[in-house]
Amino acid sequence: MEDSNLGETLKPYLSAVRVPKPGDKVFKDECLLSFDTPESETGLYVCLNTFLGYGRHCVDQHVNKTGNKIFLHLRKIKKLLPQEKSELEPEKKITRLAIGIEGGFPMESATKYEYEERHSIAIFPGPIEIQLPHPNLPVQLENSIQGILAATSAGYLEELSALESTWDGENRLVSKFAENLNQLHNGVKVPPKGWQCTKCDKTENLWLNLSDGTILCGRKFFDGTGGNNHALEHYEATGYPLAVKLGTISGDGKADVYSYAEDDMVEDPYLKQHLSHFGINMDGMKKTDKSMAELEIDLNQRVGEWASIQETGKSLVPLFGPGYTGLANLGNSCYLNSVIQVLFTVPSFQERFFNDREAIISAADTNAFQDFNVQMSKLAVGILSGRYSLPIADEENQHQQGIKPSMFKSLVGKGHPEFSTKRQQDAVEFLLHMINITERNMRVHPKPSTSPVESFKFQVEERLQCLASGQVRYTRRPEYHLPVPVPLETASNTEEVRLFNEQKKAAMTAGQPFKSDDVVRPKVTLQSCFEALIRPEEVQNFYSSAINAKTTALKTTKLATFPDYLWIQLRKFTLAEDWTPVKLDVAVEIPSVIDLSFMKADGKQTNEVLMSDDITASNTAVEPVVDLAVVESLTEMGFPLVACKRAAILTQGAGLEAATQWIMEHMDDPDFLTPPLNSLSGTFKADEEGVAMLQSMGFSRSQCVKALQNTDNNVERAADWIFSHPDEINSDDCAPAPSATSATTSALSEPTFIDGPPVYELAAFISHMGSSTSVGHYVCHIKRDGRWVIYNDEKVAVSENPPFELGYLYLYRRSP
Repeated sequence: MEDSNLGETLKPYLSAVRVPKPGDKVFKDECLLSFDTPESETGLYVCLNTFLGYGRHCVDQHVNKTGNKIFLHLRKIKKLLPQEKSELEPEKKITRLAIGIEGGFPMESATKYEYEERHSIAIFPGPIEIQLPHPNLPVQLENSIQGILAATSAGYLEELSALESTWDGENRLVSKFAENLNQLHNGVKVPPKGWQCTKCDKTENLWLNLSDGTILCGRKFFDGTGGNNHALEHYEATGYPLAVKLGTISGDGKADVYSYAEDDMVEDPYLKQHLSHFGINMDGMKKTDKSMAELEIDLNQRVGEWASIQETGKSLVPLFGPGYTGLANLGNSCYLNSVIQVLFTVPSFQERFFNDREAIISAADTNAFQDFNVQMSKLAVGILSGRYSLPIADEENQHQQGIKPSMFKSLVGKGHPEFSTKRQQDAVEFLLHMINITERNMRVHPKPSTSPVESFKFQVEERLQCLASGQVRYTRRPEYHLPVPVPLETASNTEEVRLFNEQKKAAMTAGQPFKSDDVVRPKVTLQSCFEALIRPEEVQNFYSSAINAKTTALKTTKLATFPDYLWIQLRKFTLAEDWTPVKLDVAVEIPSVIDLSFMKADGKQTNEVLMSDDITASNTAVEPVVDLAVVESLTEMGFPLVACKRAAILTQGAGLEAATQWIMEHMDDPDFLTPPLNSLSGTFKADEEGVAMLQSMGFSRSQCVKALQNTDNNVERAADWIFSHPDEINSDDCAPAPSATSATTSALSEPTFIDGPPVYELAAFISHMGSSTSVGHYVCHIKRDGRWVIYNDEKVAVSENPPFELGYLYLYRRSP
């Protein structure tokens, strides 16, 4: 463009041009409505007024809605760098139970690129392009461009915020012994090197007892490596609880500290002074030995489920196109990737967020990055359109780059104590979080209709029979997934497992390495898991209104309705005898088709007498009796005090095991941290301002009061509580006001359930690798186009040998 015409061309648009100020969010990495980036073929357009970024096919909508027509057009041209043999590096060793961070599992190939940046000013319609740099730009325009280029992107700021709580893979609680640890004044000073076990010749895997300064070797591992258990024996002889692993101490304050008394890896906030007691200057220390996480990774990579689940060693054929788009790992986000991939195979989710994309995107405003429906639609299009499922050019492995769900992860995790971080999470908890947030946001969907999560919703019937009177009580509740126990006692290969464990133990005792090509796991059938779920179980200390006293009841659980899609969770994560969470290493036989007719609830029978619900005591403000021993034990495990009291009350004095199990099953409940006495007290007074705010959303006054009563007058939690307790909110004592005609009240007026034949076929499953839900890795397998496909973050390929028996969460769809 001629310089003489430049001023005239730009003049009509300069009044809209702004210079970014501190605090302004600049979206220059990715389109708000798609996964276009500066690396895309048509680049990214950043509005010079709002600093929002859009792909080429989304710009016109922003122009029409806002009237802003001038943009900074960003393009990055990716060019492959030739690698000479001297530049080729050996594969880096994995040292941390994490993904996408230094020392963790890699997210990308080692192929190197350089980028050529080509920027221009774009004026719409047209667009008219003015190539940059340009010597004669108006000062305001030049300052705006430079401000955008220099600004830290909004996406990076979100990542930085999450990284403040990034976790390496070990979820450690502060030891209760750390603050007042008894350290002997015995004159022991530990040298900076040359360590050896006091009782043997071991010079690796050494632990310094923080009470008396004794250096001893650690435990022996199942493959014969490790130590000779001398540190453990020392604890058993002295009772001194804490030890630090020598060689893991570093100047940045990190080290492996183990509490023998608590039987777990722990945090010691006073480690620096505890080490100083024995002459160790922590600031000058450097890590020289493997941490426990690194040792676990070594073992996991050699044997076990990692290789099986990821189908390691097989040459998998990559897939591309609609429905075969990978999701890049953002750093321990594989739980999110797996759940999202499976969700978007469900027709109701495809209908609401892919088929309705035009209505959703056209309704988007400048806050699209904070709009759940917009971001879900963006994700649906990214996964299902095939637009981003392309092989990486010039790469031998032909895998795709995938899309990065960064904006989506930031949105759905916002305000959540776990999902807002980069720590690994439980896929089931995230699934329930997604169901809850999807349900809540259907109220503001541009095309109001049935929520897609209705496809998963079913009704559970619980029958309680008072053994003293024979009378029964029936209750029903909505659920969105079915957790089933894994009864190891039904294993079909008990003898083989016993022999395998004996061989392993013998090898460890003899100090010999134990190697087995095939790990022998207990084999259990899914049918036995279902049978264990519906098997009648005794409930102690049950208050029976039939006899007005506590007695023993028999509880039976069955399904009253059968949804179109049924999530089944294998409860592999349980408690060991010492109450520490463990994962069952078990193989469960998973049939491709299941018939759940035998789990159908029967309802009240003609010969049964119902217990009266008119319990006098329930109308009186009575403070429940709390088993303080149970509460204390739970808090020592690290659970919040409020939740511990709630568990002790709601399990009706059934003991520590029942209370612990209740906590593990209800950690994702919106009222998990609700003080337990609110609903039992007759003195509750609702916050009138909170009532008014909830009523403005279409709820009746009685519904609002009940929700606030159950959430300690917290308005935000009360809104969540209403959506997650439809049965309670629709009870007679808080029926909606007759005049309420909003979609919300209508939807809550009477819960409905999809019901149909209880015959299902396997559609997808999510597998977990690692010793607990807070470490390891998730992948999913989906049956698509008649074949099984593995989705391992950004890698999508034909599955040669799907590990059906090692899954954690299964999705069955109703057979046609």
